[in-house]
Amino acid sequence: MVTCILLSAGLNERFGSPKALASISGNNVIQLVQNTLLQSACDEIIVVLGAHASQIQPSIFKHSRIHVVYNKDYFFGQTSSVQAGWREAEDSSSGVMILPVDCPLVQASSIDEIIRHFNKYGPDILIPTYQNKKGHPPVFHQCLKSKALNLPMDLGLNSLFDQHPPHTIEINDSGIIKSFNTPEEFEKITSKQ
Repeated sequence: MVTCILLSAGLNERFGSPKALASISGNNVIQLVQNTLLQSACDEIIVVLGAHASQIQPSIFKHSRIHVVYNKDYFFGQTSSVQAGWREAEDSSSGVMILPVDCPLVQASSIDEIIRHFNKYGPDILIPTYQNKKGHPPVFHQCLKSKALNLPMDLGLNSLFDQHPPHTIEINDSGIIKSFNTPEEFEKITSKQ
C-alpha cells in the first residue's frame, strides 16, 4: 500500500493566489490532481492544507480514499506539511509518495509505474526522472518515517539523500518535471494542454 501526500498548504506568495485554485482544462489544479490520483494505484490520498485552507476546502472531493489534514505549521515550509501528512498515513502503508499541488500534469499511468517499481524493489527513496531530470512524485519508504518526522522544519527531505541514496526510475512523461511558482510559469506549462 502506498499513500500519496498531496501538498497544498503553502503561502503561494509568488503566484499571488492559491495555486491549487488556478484553472486548468475546465477544472482547478487541485481537482485535476485528485482526479489523476483517484485513477491511479494510490491506496490513500492525504491532502495537506494550510495557508488558504478555507478557500481550497470546497474543491476537495468527498471520497473514501481522500483525507484532509490541516498543517498549523505551514509557514515553516514544505517539510512541515510532509510531516503533518505522514503522521496521518496508515501504518500499513509501505511508503509515501510526495506530490506538490504545483506539479499538476503528472499522468496516472506514471504514478502507477512508480508505485509498481517501488513495490517490486522497495528502495528507501525512489525518484522519477524524465530525460535524466529529477521530477515528482518521489516515494519515501516507511522505514524513513521517524527520520522524516524528526527533521528540523528548515531542512528538506533531500537532506536524507546522503544516508539513503535515492534510486531513480526513468518515466516517459514530461509532466513529472513541469511545476510552477508564478503565473508566467503556469501559463508556460499549461499552454499546450
